[in-house]
Amino acid sequence: MIHQYKNNGYNIIMDVNSGSVHAVDDLIYDMVELLSGEVPEMEEPEKLPEEAVNRAAAALKDKYPESDIKEALEDVQELVDRGELFVKDTYSQYVKDFKERKTVVKALCLHIAHDCNLACKYCFAEEGEYHGRRALMSYEVGRKALDFLIANSGSRRNLEVDFFGGEPLMNWDVVKQLVEYGRSQEEKHNKKFRFTITTNGVLLNDEVIEFCNREMSNVVLSLDGRPEVNDYMRPFRNGKGSYELIVPKFQRFVEKRGDKDYYVRGTFTRNNLDFSKDVLHFADLGFKKMSIEPVVSLPDEPYAIREEDLPKIMEEYDNLAKEYIKRKKEGNGFLFFHFMIDLKQGPCVAKRLSGCGSGTEYLAVTPWGDLYPCHQFVGEEGFLLGNVDEGITNTAVRDEFKLCNVYAKDKCKDCFARFYCSGGCAANSYKFHGSITDAYDIGCEMQKKRIECAIMIKAALADET
Repeated sequence: MIHQYKNNGYNIIMDVNSGSVHAVDDLIYDMVELLSGEVPEMEEPEKLPEEAVNRAAAALKDKYPESDIKEALEDVQELVDRGELFVKDTYSQYVKDFKERKTVVKALCLHIAHDCNLACKYCFAEEGEYHGRRALMSYEVGRKALDFLIANSGSRRNLEVDFFGGEPLMNWDVVKQLVEYGRSQEEKHNKKFRFTITTNGVLLNDEVIEFCNREMSNVVLSLDGRPEVNDYMRPFRNGKGSYELIVPKFQRFVEKRGDKDYYVRGTFTRNNLDFSKDVLHFADLGFKKMSIEPVVSLPDEPYAIREEDLPKIMEEYDNLAKEYIKRKKEGNGFLFFHFMIDLKQGPCVAKRLSGCGSGTEYLAVTPWGDLYPCHQFVGEEGFLLGNVDEGITNTAVRDEFKLCNVYAKDKCKDCFARFYCSGGCAANSYKFHGSITDAYDIGCEMQKKRIECAIMIKAALADET
């Protein structure tokens, strides 16, 4: 499968099945475009069909010199010979045993607090309540969750635990106790915990900063961008904005963080479709690692992103990509999560086909110990998998998630992005279509654009090396 596009002056050709990406001149771009409708996908490199080659050469003879056409055909054949063009899809064979394969739990999202001190308008957790009651996780439930993770992780050594909410700092003492307990179990069980935490920063102080910088492998700092954008969507419950309080705290945190991982993570809505300005605002504040995600909400919400917003959003990603390149070349660059792409090896085959592992390798734990496929399914009783005392009891739902891969989704089968996004988010699919094997269409379009921009950036920065 071939995907071609032009972006910021670069001609990009992707061979989806091999993962090869090429930045080419106009002639080769046109040549491959003509050949891609006629050349079959190949299990092993073969000579390009003579009739297809002759038709392509004839179609281009009035636009390019004959000698250049001949040289371009030789270059295309060389790519075929290297297994980088017109490659047959061989990944489908890997999904046949997905339901039978034994999975291990690698990561937990601990809902340490079903409560929050902000009242974000787009919050899927309903100000931390998750369709239920406000609650804080006890140490006992958290300890059982870590024991469950250890017991169900098989021979895997590295385990991930994310402290999530609501706002986790509202239950800070239990966070510290659980980190201490996890560390006490590492040598005993030959495990290594990678703890992370997501916070709105309201309760951030020097003691929290010091602990996080010592124990947390990653910290996600929630901020939506410019003051007027953030304060409109992320107010306190009394309506007052949160920007003025939290930004100095985040800046202090990052200053002390050193080279350890963190992300300033925002959400853009229909109210700020010019979100590239919010990303650049993060950078101007001194943050170097950031992400800003599109809100996922049903169209009846006034802030929901709609199909008619896509042209503006695509333009914004293009604008952001150009400024991203410019700042990188000037020496004051930053990392934007969606522009970070691995074109050399990337995740293992199973990960490329099935994504985040929600419902199988990754689970969410409520304050009272119930297990769900991920944080976005919490409160959806049909997706209750079990609890930390009994483990996974709803194996039917778990097996359904095992089969959630790009070959189970009709919309993914012929999509060039499928091995980069792994079929998208199952929760978003369920929210919009009532099925985890469908796809959130607006989200797909944005994802495809981000991937195209990320690959173009690779080409642009390669020009500098």
